[in-house]
Amino acid sequence: MQNLSKKATRRTRPTSVNGTVRPKRVRNAQARPREYLTPKEVERLMRAAKRDGRRYGVRDATMILVAFRHGLRVSELCSLTWDQFDFSTGMMHVRRIKNGIPSVHQIGGEEMRALRALKRDDGGSRFVFMTERGAPMTAAGFRKLLSRLGVAAKFAFSIHPHMLRHATGFKLANDGHDTRSLQHYLGHKNINHTVRYTELSPERFKGFWKD
Repeated sequence: MQNLSKKATRRTRPTSVNGTVRPKRVRNAQARPREYLTPKEVERLMRAAKRDGRRYGVRDATMILVAFRHGLRVSELCSLTWDQFDFSTGMMHVRRIKNGIPSVHQIGGEEMRALRALKRDDGGSRFVFMTERGAPMTAAGFRKLLSRLGVAAKFAFSIHPHMLRHATGFKLANDGHDTRSLQHYLGHKNINHTVRYTELSPERFKGFWKD
């Protein structure tokens, strides 16, 4: 009887094949060579979003642009409402999660045009980025969208939304902005989270060698 019980246990042991056990998580370092995008790669994603007259190309490209320009987390991006934007002054009121520091950012010309185009077609919605079902875009929805766009843009590695936030940090650090200003722009409560961007900035080593 005991042997039969052991056999039954072995037969019913869950496996990842039948879906009863979650597949082993692949480490980030194995899935992609780095955790940020360059400005050129962000543009590449936006072009993929608008390619071939995609139905929601303007919305998708605008989401990528706004996330990158303001270093937004995916939940901050999806929860954006029109009352956070002041088109008359070209300002955006950024609300941060995780007890982050709120701030006011300038809106660039490209952003302004894209947001106004969405506003004209929003149908009176409170939220900025809507799905075809008339509901706000969700974090999971944007993750899937960005993953598909990464494939369409022929990236050699998988793309996820937080890479856009990291892209902001590295871009601004490379432009020479100081760590304290960068901390407030990204809404980091702890400056240790900001230091990673300035530590990898090539500007730190500018002038080390004279050719």
